[in-house]
Amino acid sequence: MNINDSVFKRDERAIFRLRTLYRRYGYAPYKMSKFEEYDLYVRNKSFLVSDNVITFTDTNGKLMALKPDVTLSIVKNSKDTAGQVQKVYYNENVYRVSGGGHSFREIMQVGAECLGEVDSYCIAEMLTMAVESLREISPDFILDVSHLGIVSAVLDSMGVSKEAEQRLLTCIGEKNLHGIGEICAAEGVSVEKRQALEHLITTYGDEKTVLKKLRAVLGAEAEVAALDQLEEIFAAVPSEWKQSRIRIDFSVVGDMSYYNGIVFKGFINGIPSSILSGGQYDRLMRRMGKRSGAIGFAVYLDLLDELSREGNEYDVDVILTYGAGASAATVAGAVRRLNEDGKRVMAVRAIPEKITYREHWILKGEEV
Repeated sequence: MNINDSVFKRDERAIFRLRTLYRRYGYAPYKMSKFEEYDLYVRNKSFLVSDNVITFTDTNGKLMALKPDVTLSIVKNSKDTAGQVQKVYYNENVYRVSGGGHSFREIMQVGAECLGEVDSYCIAEMLTMAVESLREISPDFILDVSHLGIVSAVLDSMGVSKEAEQRLLTCIGEKNLHGIGEICAAEGVSVEKRQALEHLITTYGDEKTVLKKLRAVLGAEAEVAALDQLEEIFAAVPSEWKQSRIRIDFSVVGDMSYYNGIVFKGFINGIPSSILSGGQYDRLMRRMGKRSGAIGFAVYLDLLDELSREGNEYDVDVILTYGAGASAATVAGAVRRLNEDGKRVMAVRAIPEKITYREHWILKGEEV
């Protein structure tokens, strides 16, 4: 079956292509129940995209939840096996408030996870898969990559309080230089260290340019080690992506109680928020009693609705309207002829509200 056929919706085409992509890299499908114990989510609410969770009481009295996330379930059911990795992908329905709305939705989410002894190749593979995932959705995309080891090393060198560190992380994510200046002044941070942080978050671009600039200003052992790892990882990523589609951007941050090392976000033209998000989450593994490392990402397919609303996709190619005098056989014949031309056709007497279509054809007698 040709997945470019117009009978497939945008998200359906994406799911098919992404599953094929992940299998090509040796990732196995992962299936899970629709339900998990609510305690799993309440203990990790800040890890979730949305902390709104649908709950119900099971027949045994346990408080259960319709899953708002897949990664937590994968981690919960993973095994710590020394020297090995588990590579899985999923396409699962999750249940949460989406897209700035005020009601719960059932959302198809696709993603990939690598758990176990994660090395530099595993990380590079995940970045490559993230780039190729974006390409399968749209040719106009960017993947922004950060390294929390570098961000953490710079923050540690400043010697600020935990509360101030959290506020600085918020400012880093917003690229808020004014806010950083105010916090540093209140915490008594030296001008040199403040400027190092400002330099970090304003340096953006391709890997070679950014690493060269940062090596000139970052010299602490932890900073250099993280820069070396970033360089090693990028060396394993195909060069065509590094030149035009991957950018280093240290404003990409996550909750550092869960994430460490490489984190990234993917964007496509036409959608203002990230459609792909991922990173290393060794700290989440520790919080859940696991010794292994882990890295993964999720693709939020519900955001593709925004492209459809902008008119880039239609519900049908042709609306075919017919009058009361038209015979069923005549209408059926017209629909078949249009279908044979590869068109999606809706035959109706009156055009429904809110339907989108490319063409309107009118059946008059025996002719269209």
